[in-house]
Amino acid sequence: MNCPYCKRPDSRVVDTRASEDGLSIRRRRECPFCGKRFTTYEVIEKLPLMVVKHDGRREAFKREKILQGIIRSCQKRNISMERINQLVNEVEREIRNKMLAEVPSSEIGECVMQKLRALDGVAYIRFASVYRKFDDISNFLEELKELQQAAQAETGKQ
Repeated sequence: MNCPYCKRPDSRVVDTRASEDGLSIRRRRECPFCGKRFTTYEVIEKLPLMVVKHDGRREAFKREKILQGIIRSCQKRNISMERINQLVNEVEREIRNKMLAEVPSSEIGECVMQKLRALDGVAYIRFASVYRKFDDISNFLEELKELQQAAQAETGKQ
């Protein structure tokens, strides 16, 4: 690694740590020529991932789109930004672990809904109402009924 100050090669690693999210490695380096220290980050190179939309269009995967949708769903709920980011990381990891070049948008939406359902029922219903495009109250009530039955089944297990 070249020193950013004197541009000489062969800096040495002084300290190595994993980042908090575990997706990168932080390295403190020192230049043996000028003695200055600097930080570098090492990340796994991500394969390009394309999202196939319902109408057949393809676009690059954008983590920010998932984040914005989840933030809107969790608005005015007692859910921290840290937990929201964690949820987005889980969704992205799950999608990328499939090692596919293209993934249907429906698969991403279902993954988000599954994780939101476990996190917060209200946020889940908000996301589902937009994602599934509820066109009348009966669709909404049907989804609420399923959520309520799942919650009752969970409390019955305990």
